[in-house]
Amino acid sequence: MRVTKAQAEQNRAHIVATAARLFRERGYDGVGVAELMAASGFTHGGFYKHFGSKADLMAEASASGLSQTAARAEGVGPTEFVESYVSREHRDGRGDGCTIAALSGDAARQPAGIKTEFAAGIESLVTALQSQGDTPEDAEQRVARTTVIDMLAHSVGAIMLSRACPDGSPLADEILDVCRKEILASLARGRSDRPAARSSEA
Repeated sequence: MRVTKAQAEQNRAHIVATAARLFRERGYDGVGVAELMAASGFTHGGFYKHFGSKADLMAEASASGLSQTAARAEGVGPTEFVESYVSREHRDGRGDGCTIAALSGDAARQPAGIKTEFAAGIESLVTALQSQGDTPEDAEQRVARTTVIDMLAHSVGAIMLSRACPDGSPLADEILDVCRKEILASLARGRSDRPAARSSEA
């Protein structure tokens, strides 16, 4: 039975979504093409109807995962982001979590194409966290880019360090607890240092 163009596009999107999840769980080298296709419900031979190579799928799956991470951060304030991100739930939910925390170490050893996708994804996440709206009142609440980058780097590092420890290790939780408190305290200090917003009646 011939597959329609629309169905082929749906199949490709399903393969990309499955690959994004498996790559986050196991890393780029932790899962092969045959296993990826089986997990997607397709045969190994069908892979090359959609992708030229595994590297092509890696880049597309990374872009998809990074886009989802940025989308989840839209409209979320820094404090809310940190409380959700630097958590045991995120630490343990690798497959459904942030692509940056799951695959940055792997991406650093990949070709330039994948690094380019990560740079674009990180930039999108920084932008999403920095911009909370477009009104003058919202502008007063926007967080400086340097603050967002610092917050994100510490948050990602906390998850990566915690995941490097055994699941039942007290250190895994201690890292999350200490980093979450310190990041939130840093954000609070930053807010207290800002000049007071101008009164609308001034």
